[in-house]
Amino acid sequence: MRLSLIIGLLMLVLKMGAYYLTGSAAILGDAAESVVHVAAVIFAAYSLWLTEQPADENHRYGHSKIAFISAGVEGGLIILAAVFIIHESIRRWTEGLEVANLDQGVLLTVLTIVINAALGVHLIRLGKKQGALILVSNGKHVLTDGWTSLGALVGLGLMHLTGQLWWDPLCGLIMAGNILVSGYGLVRRSVTGLMDEANPELAKELDLALARETSARGVSFHALRHRDAGQVHYVDVHFLFSDEILLRDAHRIATEIETAVVKAVEEPIHITTHLECEGDHDELHPNDELI
Repeated sequence: MRLSLIIGLLMLVLKMGAYYLTGSAAILGDAAESVVHVAAVIFAAYSLWLTEQPADENHRYGHSKIAFISAGVEGGLIILAAVFIIHESIRRWTEGLEVANLDQGVLLTVLTIVINAALGVHLIRLGKKQGALILVSNGKHVLTDGWTSLGALVGLGLMHLTGQLWWDPLCGLIMAGNILVSGYGLVRRSVTGLMDEANPELAKELDLALARETSARGVSFHALRHRDAGQVHYVDVHFLFSDEILLRDAHRIATEIETAVVKAVEEPIHITTHLECEGDHDELHPNDELI
């Protein structure tokens, strides 16, 4: 995150320099997105620090859900940047167009694209490897920054080839549409995480692993639930044992199943199990479909 912040500030300086040289609407929009990016990185860095803090009296499950808030903030800031780009592109188109010093502007813009592409790919790979949504979100934001730079570069190139200045604001508008989609994706990821929307891929993995491990031990399961807490998935499941089994043996078998499922599932999970007897289950829970 420190690397991301340092490079973000460097990108802002380079893009403001390119805008100063060219007066390009697309480059101005690109620089505006970098301002948003720096703000988002600062919040993401704080969020990443908070996720590492241990559980306390007020947060028994830890603080990892801040990852979804961070993703939502980044997405919202990206959307705001897109709105600013749209406003500036339309304003410049209607008030008159003037672009200069294309060669210098192009060189600075190409440099920002290369740096952002390398950083974005690094952050996303590292985030996926460590299961850190904050790093993945920040990496996608960095790549979005690179896309805006590419849009600005295309606009400058088309102006140079055709001599038509309207290519600059047009590319600014197209660029804004692209990052609106990226921002919406991050906001939606934030909402689904905070609302505990089920992960169908994880559900399938859990079903297969639990079916295999319980069947091998003569146990059945039901009432499977899971929720994403940012860095770990919390899983709840009920095991049904024969009436004759000792609590000690049932607990040992349940622990074996839990251990095997944790190893079998790709995502980091924490399982909590509820042990029940087949004989009186329906009597104790006659109306509750979940249990």
